[in-house]
Amino acid sequence: MRHPLDTLDWPIPTERLLLRRAVPGDLDATWAFRKLPETREWLTAATGTYDDYRERFLREERLVDLLIVELDGRVIGDLMLKIQDGWAQEEVADQAKGVQGELGWTLDPSYGGKGYATEAVRALIGISFKSLGLRRLHADCFYDNEASWRLMERVGMRREQHTVRDSLHHTKGWLDGLSYALLAEEWPAHE
Repeated sequence: MRHPLDTLDWPIPTERLLLRRAVPGDLDATWAFRKLPETREWLTAATGTYDDYRERFLREERLVDLLIVELDGRVIGDLMLKIQDGWAQEEVADQAKGVQGELGWTLDPSYGGKGYATEAVRALIGISFKSLGLRRLHADCFYDNEASWRLMERVGMRREQHTVRDSLHHTKGWLDGLSYALLAEEWPAHE
């Protein structure tokens, strides 16, 4: 079955950035910022070696959900859009197939503080709702990852859950977690 992202015309420009599908050749450019301690600290899978990263990056199920963020031809980050089924009762489960998405992002810290992450994530939200017709987006992070949850709030996502010490961090132990979401009908107010 064709991935929904395959139905779009890539690359997609924003005001300053270019979003495009990830390809195996993006391995080294993404490793350059994903290996940094300040970035690795908050990744869902903080692979420690290049070989481990390469194996994970090149998995088809990962690469298919990954977008690359470019600034003037340079890779400065990546975005994830994992399209998912909504929870539904059995009788209507077919209506809940592929209607929502999980968002994720990683930005090279040397490009932080310039609004690039906000611009890229806003563009991905617009693509998700307008081009792909998704009805709901969500994202999760550790409570201690303030930069991530502040980004979610900047793009108009609503904090839906604050869990207490339910999220296991590889060096910090059990931490609080946060979940944010946004519905398609809420999006136009934030463009």
